[in-house]
Amino acid sequence: MERRAPAGLLTVLFTGIALLYLPIVVLIAFSFNASPLVNVWGGFSTAWYGKLLENRQLLDAALLSVEVAASASSVALLLGTLAAIALVRMRRFPGRMLLTGMVNAPLVMPEIITGITQLLLFVSMLQFFGWPHRGYLTIVLSHVTFCTAYVTITVQSRLQAADRSLEEAAQDLGAGPARAFIDVTLPIIAPALISSWLLCFTLSLDDLVISSFVAGPGASTLPMIIYSKVKLGVSPDVNALASLIVCAVGACVLVAGYLMSRGQQRREMEARLAER
Repeated sequence: MERRAPAGLLTVLFTGIALLYLPIVVLIAFSFNASPLVNVWGGFSTAWYGKLLENRQLLDAALLSVEVAASASSVALLLGTLAAIALVRMRRFPGRMLLTGMVNAPLVMPEIITGITQLLLFVSMLQFFGWPHRGYLTIVLSHVTFCTAYVTITVQSRLQAADRSLEEAAQDLGAGPARAFIDVTLPIIAPALISSWLLCFTLSLDDLVISSFVAGPGASTLPMIIYSKVKLGVSPDVNALASLIVCAVGACVLVAGYLMSRGQQRREMEARLAER
């Protein structure tokens, strides 16, 4: 006999879902608002999507945010993976405790403190070395610092759970350490690498506090532009851009879910064929 969930738990569940997704639905609905006032409905219109294509400030900021997120995520993925390998495979080496502390510090450090320290560092480097000037490069470097920590923690946990004997067997069959790692271990930790990159991309794309400290003239990310507009009132074309981002993320989630479902079905089919 199946047990039904208590009504109280279902109420809490639906309330949480409503609080999470209802604002998104309202945002998408008001992106089709004909009124220039964000909170006043003036009829259905798609004019703001057309005006969005003419708003070079928003489009340039969105493009800059995507470029920064992609660059920072890729560099952080490389550095974080190397740090995770060192912490898992090299049990004892000078500076292990220091590296562990440096990896975990960005996870608990307030963003405003990180932003101030990054700003002081870049200002000091500019005075002594004449480099780097605040802009795209400083934003990427700042995002790499905190994204690397997330990559290291994620990949480290996956490496610890991986079976090291498979890589040792590949070396016994003649493969070198690098070839064994690439052919055996890398496919095992690939899901962790992909999820780490996506997590870093999201964190970098969403960052406001650190970017506000280290950005320079002409290098404003999308969160910075939107936050500056909030002070004077968000224009409806921002709703249109946010709706497009939500739809793009939703489409990616659906595609990922479909691919995962197909993969699960294929593995189940292979398992049934193997049993026969």
